[in-house]
Amino acid sequence: AQQLVESGGGSVQAGGSLTLSCMATGYMYSSKCMAWFRQAPGKGREGVAGIHDGVASTTYAESVKGRFTISQDKSNNTVYLQMNRLRPEDTGVYYCAIRGGRCLLENSDVSLRDWGQGTQVTVSS
Repeated sequence: AQQLVESGGGSVQAGGSLTLSCMATGYMYSSKCMAWFRQAPGKGREGVAGIHDGVASTTYAESVKGRFTISQDKSNNTVYLQMNRLRPEDTGVYYCAIRGGRCLLENSDVSLRDWGQGTQVTVSS
């Protein structure tokens, strides 16, 4: 069965760090993008970071550039999101997502990709 399993959320103070991980199983794309999206309370879902497995190209939202790093371990189809210098505005539910082809991080349409169950990240000031 196709599945995305996330882990690593939690609560930290501003300036702290967290690492999220997401393992994909059952997907047979010849090329794919794995990405992280987040949804803050009362707001829409937004793309945070994506990585395409072809050439390991990455893309980031402007708000996280220089603070977050996305990486992948192809041997076990796992993607990681290292989040440093966290801010209260980074608070939200973080979702792992997968789609064949391009990342299209700017388009959070839920029909464009499969989603994980989400993991909560809370950053206190």
